[in-house]
Amino acid sequence: MARLVLAALLLATVFLLAAGGCQPLGYVRTPPDTEMFGAQAVTIHPTFTRAKDWNGDGKPDGIEAVLELQDEFGEPTRATGRAMFEVYQYRQYHPDPRGKRHEQVWTWPLNTRQEQVEHWSRALRAYSFKLPFDPGNHTVVLAATFALNGGKPRLFDQIILEPSGRTTPVVAPASEAGKSQTRPARPRRTTQPPATLPATALAGAYGGVRPSDGALPAQR
Repeated sequence: MARLVLAALLLATVFLLAAGGCQPLGYVRTPPDTEMFGAQAVTIHPTFTRAKDWNGDGKPDGIEAVLELQDEFGEPTRATGRAMFEVYQYRQYHPDPRGKRHEQVWTWPLNTRQEQVEHWSRALRAYSFKLPFDPGNHTVVLAATFALNGGKPRLFDQIILEPSGRTTPVVAPASEAGKSQTRPARPRRTTQPPATLPATALAGAYGGVRPSDGALPAQR
C-alpha cells in the first residue's frame, strides 16, 4: 500500500512539473563572454536618426534616435542599463560644437524583457527611442550616454542634426574622455542595409565617417 501511495505522489509531481512548464535555468555569461560579446561602444546611427512625423499630420513630432551598441568585434549587441539623451545648440567652427543644453533630458531604462522588446528593432539591430523634441529649422547636437549595469564605464556618442535631415558624426569632447567607452566605435560596415528598410533611407547609408576616423564637425 505504501508503495502505491509513493508511486502516486511521484506521478503527481511529474505531472505538475510538466504542466507548469518547468524549464532549465538560463545560461549565465562567463567573464570571457562578457569581455568579447558585451557592449564596448555605442553609436548614434547617422542614417536613421532624424526628425520624424509620428501622427501623420505632415509635421515633425520629435527626433527618432537609433542607438547601436557594439561588442569587441564591432558587431551589434544588446545590453541592460540606461540610455540618456541630451540636445544642445550647435556652435559652428567650435572644437566642442555643443552650446547651451536644452533643459529637458530623456532617459529610458533597459533592464526588463518588456523594456528591451519595446525599443529593440530587429531590422536595424539597434535600439530606437522617440524624443518628443522638434528642432524645427535649427541645427542641434544630439548626445547619447549609455550607462551599463555592473559599474562599467559609460558609453558616449554624439552627432549633428541639420534641418535638411543630414547628420554628421562628431568627435567626443575632452570633457567626456573620462566616461567614454572602452574603445572607439568602429566604422560601419559597407555591406548593404537589410532589405526591409525603406528605399528612401538607403541613400547614403553606411557612407558617413565615424568618430573613430577622427572626423571634425562639418563646416558650412
